This record gives sequence, structure tokens and C-alpha cells, in this order.
Amino acid sequence: MITRRTLAGLVAGAALTPQLAAAQAWTPRRTLDAATAMPEAGRRPWADQVPQLRVGLLGGENEADRMGRFGPYRDLLEATFGVPTRLFAASDYAGVQQAFSAKQIEVAALGASAYAGAWLDTNGGVEPLLTAEEADGSISYVAVMITRADSGITNLEQMRGKSLAWADPNSTSGYLIPRFALRRQGIAVDGTGYFSRTGFGGGHEQAVVAVVQRQYDAAVTWASGQGDVNAGYTRGNLRAMVDKGMLNMSDMRIIWTSEPIVNGPHTARVDLPAAFKEDWKRFHLALPKAHADIYRQVERGAGTGYREVRHADYELIVEIRRDEAAARRRRS
Repeated sequence: MITRRTLAGLVAGAALTPQLAAAQAWTPRRTLDAATAMPEAGRRPWADQVPQLRVGLLGGENEADRMGRFGPYRDLLEATFGVPTRLFAASDYAGVQQAFSAKQIEVAALGASAYAGAWLDTNGGVEPLLTAEEADGSISYVAVMITRADSGITNLEQMRGKSLAWADPNSTSGYLIPRFALRRQGIAVDGTGYFSRTGFGGGHEQAVVAVVQRQYDAAVTWASGQGDVNAGYTRGNLRAMVDKGMLNMSDMRIIWTSEPIVNGPHTARVDLPAAFKEDWKRFHLALPKAHADIYRQVERGAGTGYREVRHADYELIVEIRRDEAAARRRRS
């Protein structure tokens, strides 16, 4: 059962037994590998099956900023693979999951929970290719609960009777894991048993803005958990908001941090050509070295690059999603 596991199991590979991991004997490729190099530019044979590359973008940020960040990335994909590339900017996480189900996109960088949801929705019709590494080379990040520094709230106990904004119902750090972790601490996350009210901010950026504007007392969002907290850490939503001038961390206070969560994967449809998936991996493994500015823009900060992943790295998240769905059915 989920309740007998710790969140440390969310770190990639920790949910596997040592015997299973040894039996599989798999060494993922990484950006830091010496042989990493960008694929040569030119149209590929797989373009006959993928005449247009449609890339899903998760919601949680205003659309102008999102499209601006990903513009050079789209241009580079087109120049490298010789196929028209379109960005599918969904208004929320569910939009990207639904696009996978309808085969309206080929690939998307998802959070772990959104990947689990897409995998369940498509009956295993999507697969993870690679994920981002943090500054220390790990592939985990954290969920944080943030309040205004002038709120007088300095710890989770003082959130009793206060309002909390979730980011998105399909967000790992902005909903799934905070709910899971808080319930394990004996905190009622539904109704008004602990919090005066809870609601959705409409995305990570919007949820934090709602706290800044005093619409909620606190919000949960994602951060690398590494580096200078005053800069919003090395990577994540807080860092992006600081870099855009939307947030001053001296005005905010972090009152709760989750255990490590496995970073979400670049996800592709299973039915796509294997050669396409290999090119996607090679492009991204080399991106931080070859085009550092584009890499930093799409990752909202920087780490050591990317690493290959497999479905096994996300099995525990899938299990938690199933558990959450069963709990919703019981409540209804």
C-alpha cells in the first residue's frame, strides 16, 4: 500500500528492489557523457511518418512568456530535423494529457503526475525518454509551500484555519505530492478540516501570484531545492518568477518542503518511430552544451543537463495517481 512507503521512493530507481535494478543492468546516457553531440541537421527518414512535429507545452505560465521562452527551441528543432514544428500551448496540464490521448501531439515535457495520468489515460500509449538533472546531478526536485513574509505564518501548524492554493490538479508538486504528504502527517486536505479553504490557482505561476495578491494565505509550487533560496533556487517556478521580475523572495517565506520527487520526463507516444525517439534523446542530451541559453530558457534555470529514464522510474507516481483517483471516487 502507498501509505507504507516513504516519499524517498519517488527518487528515480528507489522504488525498485536492488535485485531488480541489478538484473536490468541499465546505465542511462547523460549530458555529461563525453560522447554527447547534437544530431547532424537534415530531414530524417522518420519524417515520412512524422511530417509535422507537434510539441505539447504544459500550462502554469502566461502564454506570451511561455511562447517566448520556447520560440528559439522550436526554431532549433525545425532547423535540426527539417520538419515543421508547432508548439501546442495548453491552458492547463489536462490539455496536454488529452492531446496525447487524441494523438494531437508527438512529445511533451511533463511533470511526473501528468506523465502518470497520460500513461493511464492511454493505457500505456506514452513512454518517458529523458528527464532534467539538477545542479548536483540528481533527478529530483521538491514541492514547497510559500507564504508572504508579512503574513505572520512561519510553519505548517500556523496554516490551520488559513487558505491554501493548489497549482493544478494534474501537477505533481502543486497538488498530488503535497496532498499525499500532508495526509501522511494527519492533516485533512479535503473540505475545511484543517485549512479554511483550498482551491486551484490555475497553474504554478498563478498560484504564487494569488498569494502575493493576498487571495490565498499560501500556495504550493515546485523548486529544485538547491542553491540560493533568495534567488528562487537554481531552477523552478520561483526562480523563473524572480528572473522575470514578478517575485522578490525577500517578501516571501517557505514554510514546508517535501521529500525529493523524481523530475518529470520528456514523453513521447509509444507508436512513434524508434529512430525519432533516439533523435529526440540525442538532441536534448546535447542541448545544454551546444545551446546553453535555449536550455536555460526551457528549463527555467539550469542543472547539469539531461538523463535517460524509463517507465520504472515513475511506477510509484502511477500508483499514487491510482490511489488518488480511488479516493475521489469514494468521496463522490
